Amino acid sequence: MSDVTRRRFRPGLPATLFTAFFLPLLLALGSWQLNRAEEKRALFADFAAGGAAVALAADSPGLAGLRRYAPVAATGRYLGERQLLLDNWVEDGQAGYRVLTPLLLAEGVAVLVDRGWLPRDFSADAAPSIEVDEARRTVAGKLDRLPRPGIDLATTLAPGWPKVVQFPSRDELEEVLGLRLVPGLVLLDADQPDGFRREWRPSDFGPERHLGYAVQWFALAITLVVLYLAWSFRKTD
Repeated sequence: MSDVTRRRFRPGLPATLFTAFFLPLLLALGSWQLNRAEEKRALFADFAAGGAAVALAADSPGLAGLRRYAPVAATGRYLGERQLLLDNWVEDGQAGYRVLTPLLLAEGVAVLVDRGWLPRDFSADAAPSIEVDEARRTVAGKLDRLPRPGIDLATTLAPGWPKVVQFPSRDELEEVLGLRLVPGLVLLDADQPDGFRREWRPSDFGPERHLGYAVQWFALAITLVVLYLAWSFRKTD
């Protein structure tokens, strides 16, 4: 009689409890990564989508009525005396700031324009030079959201303007600027003047990495099932 015929399925309690706990967890993690991959596909598709630019005005809904990364245009004047430096942004391994400049659309109403990234000089005690012409102009870019909710309005350089902020929310920025802000943030197009480094991308990595993570989680789930079966088929006396 072969060795296979002398084995019976007799799962042990510890192995069963271990598998019952971790198998659904591994499957859930794999499914979550698949969902994240689909979200990233949609995000990259929105970023690549073209179309006519939508005009932003003082009464515009901004992101409340437009899709993320919609092409937009806004006419107003920069408020060079009330700029913000978004801290803790790294490009090519170098720390720096993203320069956020309010564009005044009407009295008391503005939209934030991200003019791009510039490196931080840790040897300097003063803020970097970010002066901008305040003449009336029309700017073009993609409508995005603020990087993350929550803010630490910590002025890490000299008091006054520009102010160094971390992860700003709209409400807190409105308070510090003394303006009503159109929801969203305009990522200034690379061909627009008065900008810094602008290599906009919707994410640091695409859906392929999430698919890779999903494969890893599902592979671990399969491995767990195989090990459970190996533990459970025992030789009979």
